[in-house]
Amino acid sequence: MSKVRVGVIGGGQRGKDAYAKYALEYPDDVEIVAVAEPNELKRKEFSKKHNIGVQYQFETWEDLLKQEKFCDAVIIATPDRMHFKPAKLSLKKGYHVLLEKPMSNDPHEVMELGKIAKQNKNIFMICHVLRYNPLFSEIKAIIENKEIGDLMSIQHNENIGYFHFAHSFVRGNWRNCDLSSPLILQKSCHDMDILLWLVGENCIKIASFGKLSYFHKENKPKGSGDRCIDCKVEKKCPYSALKLYYENIGEWPTTVVSDIQTMKEVKKSLKEGDYGRCVYNCDNNVVDHQSSILEFENGVTATFNLCAFTNNINRTLKIMGTKGEIRAVDSKNEIQVELFDTNEIKVINPKKVSGFHGGADKLIMKDFISSILSNKTETLTSASVSVQSHMMAFAAEESRLNNRIVELKEYYNQFY
Repeated sequence: MSKVRVGVIGGGQRGKDAYAKYALEYPDDVEIVAVAEPNELKRKEFSKKHNIGVQYQFETWEDLLKQEKFCDAVIIATPDRMHFKPAKLSLKKGYHVLLEKPMSNDPHEVMELGKIAKQNKNIFMICHVLRYNPLFSEIKAIIENKEIGDLMSIQHNENIGYFHFAHSFVRGNWRNCDLSSPLILQKSCHDMDILLWLVGENCIKIASFGKLSYFHKENKPKGSGDRCIDCKVEKKCPYSALKLYYENIGEWPTTVVSDIQTMKEVKKSLKEGDYGRCVYNCDNNVVDHQSSILEFENGVTATFNLCAFTNNINRTLKIMGTKGEIRAVDSKNEIQVELFDTNEIKVINPKKVSGFHGGADKLIMKDFISSILSNKTETLTSASVSVQSHMMAFAAEESRLNNRIVELKEYYNQFY
């Protein structure tokens, strides 16, 4: 095989810009030959960009997958609740699969996909892209090389960013766990996966706490309107949709708000659509802050905090070992290693790769395509490996909702 032929299920931001874009940069290795996307405008735009024939432009994933197998692989970047069925059928039809996280918003379906992955001979990867981020790869190497001695504990923070949270998790597609999934799954199964990878042992216990404290009607400012476009206090509000979207026409996050990126169409969307609503007057129910405590088989402990109320959008870590500690900030692409015996501080700035998630989206695509070309079956984010971090997220939510420590082994047994 000289070139991998790929169909994309879901032509939105992740499918189009994070993954399919790779084919435009490396046309000798991969070709996008089909797309399934219900939005006609997005489908036509996607097809034009990749020169896809009309016969391979599908409105639904069902339409694409009812065809006889016509390419080598599929990328599935549909909404969270629409991952399981197309992934299962794609594998059954013999396709290699790259599936956007989370695998599913249902733990039973996650476990079933894990079983299918172990039985399947084709590549089945989950987009836990942070494992491909050069900063996290470097941290993993430092831990494995014992530069800070034996690993003891990790403090990991996901700083979501106040405006990002308002965009995605108050007004946006991931605002309501009944429509998508709990925040710790949809946003932070990445982070559960990174903790699992860095520690290198199974997680055995989780306790988690948090709630939706701020973004609800009780905190709506006096004199505010139901929409930012006709609100008397909009200019003083940090969550103003007008400030956020008017200033970013043609770029994320405004590209999510309207299919047509003009001031006229964006204004229309803010007047009529979800993204123009007051953040205190939405149908959101996901938590806006959550803290989890984890214990692993080797005795390592970790804390994981996710929070809406930060200025920056980044991940920060402090990793403690018997001989030293690591501090890292992904947005700065900076790692500091400080050893106890010398008090020497070594600063590391990993080689940058262009693209989303510190270049990780590009690097996971590179691994997916090269693995197919080389007939490699196990990858860094194989689905069989990704099951545990998903179940950790489900267990954390179980702990939060029921105010109890969850034993992972006991929790898994419910879904076998």
